[in-house]
Amino acid sequence: MSLLKKVVALGALVAMPLTLTACGANQASEKPSPAATQTESKTRTVTDVDGTKVKIPAQPKRIADLWHANNQVVLLLGGADKLVATTKQVQALPWFAKVYPGIKKLPAPAAKTDLNIEELLAAKPEVVLASNKEQIEAVRAKGIPAVHVEFQNFADMNKVIDITADVLGTPEAKKKAASFHKYLNKNLDLVKDRLKDVADGNRPSVLHIVGGDDLTKVDGSDSLIGEWMKATGLKNSLDNVQNMKEVTLEQIIGSNPDAIIIGGGKAQAGVDQIKSDPAWAGVKAVADGKIIKNPVGTFNWDRYSAEEALQILWSAKTFYPDKFKDVDLVAETQKFYKDFYGYDLSKDDAQRIIDGQAPEGAEAAK
Repeated sequence: MSLLKKVVALGALVAMPLTLTACGANQASEKPSPAATQTESKTRTVTDVDGTKVKIPAQPKRIADLWHANNQVVLLLGGADKLVATTKQVQALPWFAKVYPGIKKLPAPAAKTDLNIEELLAAKPEVVLASNKEQIEAVRAKGIPAVHVEFQNFADMNKVIDITADVLGTPEAKKKAASFHKYLNKNLDLVKDRLKDVADGNRPSVLHIVGGDDLTKVDGSDSLIGEWMKATGLKNSLDNVQNMKEVTLEQIIGSNPDAIIIGGGKAQAGVDQIKSDPAWAGVKAVADGKIIKNPVGTFNWDRYSAEEALQILWSAKTFYPDKFKDVDLVAETQKFYKDFYGYDLSKDDAQRIIDGQAPEGAEAAK
């Protein structure tokens, strides 16, 4: 073999391992590293009510819920032990504290739209649930995943329950979410079927007042309150008004409702004030003595919580008692608390909830 051929052959032998090494390197670069794969497996993506995709820990153990109404959803889904922060409004709910005493021990960095971000950070949440967009932005700015949860109708309520179950990430949460949807739909179908022949002119006109401490703050037809009213054969006396809106006493008197419902823990104070104020005397509901306190459980039945499923039965039975004689609201309430909270509610306590009363010996929600 000539010297030139020997040199070429030797060069080829030297180059071969380098080529094989380069090919191996290229193949290796196409596969994710074990560390990257492990990191991905420790996170997952959930979609919030806006459609925003949020990356959260695969199995979050520390959750902060800054929307008071959604704390009840977390409780419903069996996830209360994962809460590391809540709101002051939730801690003021006596039935919530009775069912889940641990709520009183948590930090409460949120009060309505206010947020103490330092107090929240000190709780070390892995994920935050919130309805207020400014709070969500503040949390995300600190590098903590925040999931938007909020609803104004039954469809979005079901959606938020599923989102919350997804965040909790447990089989129990998903099972309870499915059970709740089934229960809610059953109740909606029941009242729809029994009230289908009630003519519009025979449906009572009802004013819904948010709470007894402000008798001119109302919930009109453009709200979740308006939706359950319509579903249970009622007409909202203030049409085209949204939720928690201030109106004038003249507007209320002009709407002349057949009945008045007052929500919240201070409902009795509102009832007493209306009865003693001559300005209300000309309203048909007042003259007929139809001023009603709304039930209050772990959250107000009339507002943004899953106990809305019981509200439907209560409203239908309250205004159409002859059509719902077979509905035992005390038994329904006891079963709901057992099935979803794992809590044995006595008959007396169930009746207190239905009557809008706090647990015996406890103060009403402020």
